[in-house]
Amino acid sequence: MILLTTVLSALFFCAHSFNPQVFLRENDRNRAAPIEEEDLSISTLLEKANVNVGKNLDDPLVMFGDIAVPTGLQNADPCTARGCLWPKSSDGNVYVPFRISGQFSSRERNLITQGLQSFESSTCIRFTPHQNQRDFVDIQSRSGCWSFVGRRGGGQVVSLMRNGCVFLGTIQHELLHALGFNHEQTRSDRDTHVRILLQNVISGQEHNFRKIETRNLGTPYDYNSIMHYGRYAFSRNREPTIVPIPDPNVAIGRATQMSNNDILRVNRLYDCRGAK
Repeated sequence: MILLTTVLSALFFCAHSFNPQVFLRENDRNRAAPIEEEDLSISTLLEKANVNVGKNLDDPLVMFGDIAVPTGLQNADPCTARGCLWPKSSDGNVYVPFRISGQFSSRERNLITQGLQSFESSTCIRFTPHQNQRDFVDIQSRSGCWSFVGRRGGGQVVSLMRNGCVFLGTIQHELLHALGFNHEQTRSDRDTHVRILLQNVISGQEHNFRKIETRNLGTPYDYNSIMHYGRYAFSRNREPTIVPIPDPNVAIGRATQMSNNDILRVNRLYDCRGAK
């Protein structure tokens, strides 16, 4: 009896645990080639999850893959110099109120909470439960994965669709947008680090590769950033759209959590104590 209970519990857990490989298979049944490691990049997960974004009337305009607009444009976005940062408290920490929708299961809620808390050990960012503050991050399961960039004012939605977005890396990626960061491959100095092959990009998706005059905060270009898209992001023909230079074989877009540079940028942008 004990053994049967254990087996049933394991089956229940497997049935309710989200596997990115299963998600990709179910959302790309016409794929000719088997799923490769590259297909598990943040950009691929976002691209698959966001296939229906914009079809609902209450969806915002989403550009650059997963950025809700209107917005400024950033790596730390230039708007961070004009007031879209979250305010710093007198104790040196930055308290960002959040609310998690009741749409999520307890397992999903726990994973989202883990993503929120992951900033505490290495930065001065403190995501705290919303208690009537005017500005807060409103985490919902809307259509796809997306966020506004920087503090917008009021309750700003961060969408983490239940079927496709509730992974630690995706959660951190969207929260970094909300803190004021853009995608790595849009950095102002990107052309010395990657080559963008627009001829391989899906027609109409070229804007995802727009270069922006970013504030790079004295940090190096980071192929390992959680904000870097994968080699085949928005590819129309399974050929690369982003190629590292000078070494084209360098891995890009494979991060599953924030890199050391991602953490350093947060600390510099928010002037966290002890930041170098």
